[in-house]
Amino acid sequence: MKKRIIWTSGGVVLLIIVSLLAAGNYFYDVAINRSHESVDLHGGGESVAAAGLLSEYEQQTKLEEVTKWTDQQSFDIVEIESEDGLKLKARFLKNAHSNGKAVILAHGYKGNSEQMPGITKYYYELGYDILKPDARGHGLSEGEYIGYGWHDRKDYIQWVLFLVDKKKEDAIFLHGFSMGAATVLMTSGEKLPAEVKGIIADSGYTSVLEELSHQLKFLYHLPAFPVMQVTSAITNLRAGYTFEEASALESVKKNKLPLFIIHGDKDELVPTEMAQRIFDMAVSKKDLWIVPGAGHTEAYTIAEEEYQERLKAFLTDALEQ
Repeated sequence: MKKRIIWTSGGVVLLIIVSLLAAGNYFYDVAINRSHESVDLHGGGESVAAAGLLSEYEQQTKLEEVTKWTDQQSFDIVEIESEDGLKLKARFLKNAHSNGKAVILAHGYKGNSEQMPGITKYYYELGYDILKPDARGHGLSEGEYIGYGWHDRKDYIQWVLFLVDKKKEDAIFLHGFSMGAATVLMTSGEKLPAEVKGIIADSGYTSVLEELSHQLKFLYHLPAFPVMQVTSAITNLRAGYTFEEASALESVKKNKLPLFIIHGDKDELVPTEMAQRIFDMAVSKKDLWIVPGAGHTEAYTIAEEEYQERLKAFLTDALEQ
């Protein structure tokens, strides 16, 4: 009888272990592995507020205007090598009336450097040169996994050095959206060249652990523990980082640059409260703008004019520091 209990208990424990390992590998393939198709994330898509902001005609007209402008620009494909030997590529646009300033625009999860046309056009109008990298594991860049901003932070240091050394930029800003926002926040905690003047984070998450736990809850109706811990361990083995260490919260504690945090108050993909916590944790000069009616990365759509005014004011102020 005792042997049977021992064997049964052992079998149950083994089954649990095997199941957790299978789940961890599955979620790694879904969320981290480059080759897997993007899933429909909870809170993704356009909100009712954004969809109803402009008439269909106005939306089409604005889209055509930005698309036409984008098509008229000559983006150069530039390349660097990461610390771990990956070839990373970006689109670089030299301003015809360059003022010696540049912005690095960071795209979101499963995105690429062809995105963010509206804000690209606005920075160009301000006289900025524009660099739009493909994050490792995305677009034209090499890499078999998604770093969610953690390993990317080191890549962004390399991109900054590229702008300083190769393009002779005098002032550089980092501006990211969603995963790109987390990327620039994580980069802010590193030692950066003096040419970097400020950080703009639109819809960024606190940490990879918290964001993936949030998605796990809504997409799969599963508790974070122990699935996320197992997936994190597998990610550490296969990609070299853990979800726990990939933290924007910890990074902003070390940031000394001016910081502008933007977030929609209707964001369900990256909960709005994450923006408040990042802001509270930051120790540098900082500003927080919670945009009424905006879902995930919709602030520029919902309040384009105010976005531009606030952004311009932040850039001007940061350059005077």
